[in-house]
Amino acid sequence: MMKKLVLNVMLFICALGFSQKKLPSVTLKNLEGITVSTTQNFIEKDKVYVYCFWATWCAPCIQELDAINEVYEDWKSQANVEVIAVSIDDARTNKRVKPLVNGKGWEYTILMDTNQDFKRSLGISNPPFTAVVKNGDIVFTQNGHTPGSENQLLEQIKALK
Repeated sequence: MMKKLVLNVMLFICALGFSQKKLPSVTLKNLEGITVSTTQNFIEKDKVYVYCFWATWCAPCIQELDAINEVYEDWKSQANVEVIAVSIDDARTNKRVKPLVNGKGWEYTILMDTNQDFKRSLGISNPPFTAVVKNGDIVFTQNGHTPGSENQLLEQIKALK
């Protein structure tokens, strides 16, 4: 009886976590130190925002952002899309973010989630994690990265039209 109750409670809690539909309102800083809000600065109607959670110490994250960077111009020409790369580097490693981004030549909006408030609010355990948002709603999520997944992601984005 107790095991069944615990299992039901755990399933209910998991369902709550996965039922997240609205993008949480979180304020973060960009690379220039300017404070931005996830629900006030990225709200263009019918625009698709792709939030990529990453860290400088996460090789698959960097591979994913490199792969998207190679096709980003195509993405923008085929869909009204903006990639927002959310660094979850903490106080020890966040000094590496700007040099890495500059060295890679990424054209993304970069946000710093140093306290990992945004990451926690979405229930993300490990990067890379991608959330596709349209009109404030999370419409698709992807955990991890495999080569070619950027093409599948574009198909998901194009299907949102």
